[in-house]
Amino acid sequence: MNLPPLLLLTDRHQLPAGRCLERTVAECVSAGLAVVVLRELDLPAPERAELAAELARHVTVISARRLLPGTAGVHLAAHQPVVAARHGRSCHDESQLRQAVSGGAAWVMLSPVAASRSKPGYGPALGVDGMARLAPAAAGVPVYALGGIDATNAADFRAAGGHGVAVMGAVMRANDPATVISELLAAVA
Repeated sequence: MNLPPLLLLTDRHQLPAGRCLERTVAECVSAGLAVVVLRELDLPAPERAELAAELARHVTVISARRLLPGTAGVHLAAHQPVVAARHGRSCHDESQLRQAVSGGAAWVMLSPVAASRSKPGYGPALGVDGMARLAPAAAGVPVYALGGIDATNAADFRAAGGHGVAVMGAVMRANDPATVISELLAAVA
């Protein structure tokens, strides 16, 4: 899997009233999105697997926390044990980042890099300086900035050493997610 500079994390609970996740992701794909990280951790395993299969018809899907059939890999929380599958990992400091890299992570997400409406209270935010300080510790493993990312700061985090950005709330809460994706792609190009 060739990792693009933009990953979208899903959270159907943040969608505006009347929007569905499948339609939102389809609109994002039409705007150029290539990879989605399927969260929806509250769904029963069979429903989540069905959703992953549906989305995989249109976009590369990485599952969060648990590997699902037909997905391109799994994104693990900082505390989860390493899995044999192609995996990435969430990291919040240099120790976790180094551990993820030594454990075979194919990508890492550093978070939170900015204040986040999706997960208020997590932090402190690493900021652009923290990203610039920590990214080199990944030793060539792609690093994504996560948390509080939008079109106004995405380029700064990419310039600070990130392979790209991972976004949830700015897209999930948008009335026009395709436009947000287009703006983010332009920012990280």
